Amino acid sequence: MKIEFTPDPALYPFESRWFDSSAGRVHYIDEGTGPPMLFFHGNPTWSFLYRRIVIGLRDRFRCVAVDYLGFGLSDRPPGFGYTIEEHSHVVGELVDHLRLENLVTVGQDWGGPISMAVDVARADRIRGVVLGNTWFWPTDALRMKTFSRVMSTRRMQRAILEKNFFVERLVPNGTARHLSPREMDHYRLVQPSPEARRGIAEMPRQIRAAAPLLQRLAREVPALLGSKPALLVWGMKDFAFPPRLNLPRMQAAFPDHVLIELPRAKHYIQEDAPDRIADTIVARFG
Repeated sequence: MKIEFTPDPALYPFESRWFDSSAGRVHYIDEGTGPPMLFFHGNPTWSFLYRRIVIGLRDRFRCVAVDYLGFGLSDRPPGFGYTIEEHSHVVGELVDHLRLENLVTVGQDWGGPISMAVDVARADRIRGVVLGNTWFWPTDALRMKTFSRVMSTRRMQRAILEKNFFVERLVPNGTARHLSPREMDHYRLVQPSPEARRGIAEMPRQIRAAAPLLQRLAREVPALLGSKPALLVWGMKDFAFPPRLNLPRMQAAFPDHVLIELPRAKHYIQEDAPDRIADTIVARFG
């Protein structure tokens, strides 16, 4: 399934690029020159989420932002399972295709586990990591387990697929600032039908279903990436990843880290504090 949506160049002033992965056609942007930086989004977002951060960094870095299969402008291929393991494999193919070396990866929400899975397989090519409001270990938090179970019920799956629940409810609730109607359309219109939303519907299930991958990452990330310089940027008003429950383990995994607290930001930190995030990335890795 191909998505017929043209982003507004005033909001998304980038050239669309395409990569034919082993599973389907992937959309990405590749902006600027300099040390490469790869941006990983979460649910139910796409590379549009990073637009203002990329604008702020592309004069210093080569900024690559990808849409996973089932998200944004990427295809919805028949037979694709939309598991975290599959997403990691496809993005890894893109990294290898682009021959990215000395790479800094940036991940938020599901972009954390996916970026970490890509990174541990290529640890010698990773320069550093940026993580915000995310995790990469099997969750023992009751709120996340409950969220996964509730969102996996038939009723909520129907709400996600038929009423675009994640975009219509969770995106506004997860941002401190009010998104404009045109900005909301960029999240809404790339998911135009129930068939287009199957990737979104699968991710809540993956909180529990991806436990084997998350168990492996819990071991391998500290072992293979723990010595890398890290930047942790955290929205302190996030309902999904409250700092007291997630930051201590993240800090322990990356001893060489800098922590930046975003006091007013909620879950979608890229919408709430893009300039601050871009500035701290420059300070840490520029």
